[in-house]
Amino acid sequence: MCSYVTEKIAVTGSGKGTKGWFRLSHACIYFDHPYFTPLEHTLNIDFLAPGQGPSARVAVELSAESARALVKAIEAVLESAPARLAVAGSPRRGAHQHRPGRRSRTRRRMDRLHQNGDDFDAGMVGTQAAR
Repeated sequence: MCSYVTEKIAVTGSGKGTKGWFRLSHACIYFDHPYFTPLEHTLNIDFLAPGQGPSARVAVELSAESARALVKAIEAVLESAPARLAVAGSPRRGAHQHRPGRRSRTRRRMDRLHQNGDDFDAGMVGTQAAR
């Protein structure tokens, strides 16, 4: 049975779609039948930039268990980040100024793991998966 409960929130961030990176403005979260995942129901998250058309969308379908684990992981990461860095909307400054197209050290490491087909958990030093 579908709940038809949908939460729509404003977000600040970026997503990578079929045409590359784009600015996100909204996220829709709902529990419903998935499009692709072989489960009866999933928690679905659509990250959107409605003003940029249908290609400015990143969709995620998660099992309920995976969604709960993701929420816990997000909270843990935000709690462990220095308070001055975890402020909503805080711009980057100084030497850490982001340059479009430049990847962080962590993102480059994750890309290498995925490209090489390495065990994802083995590369996540300092995370719950590696403990």
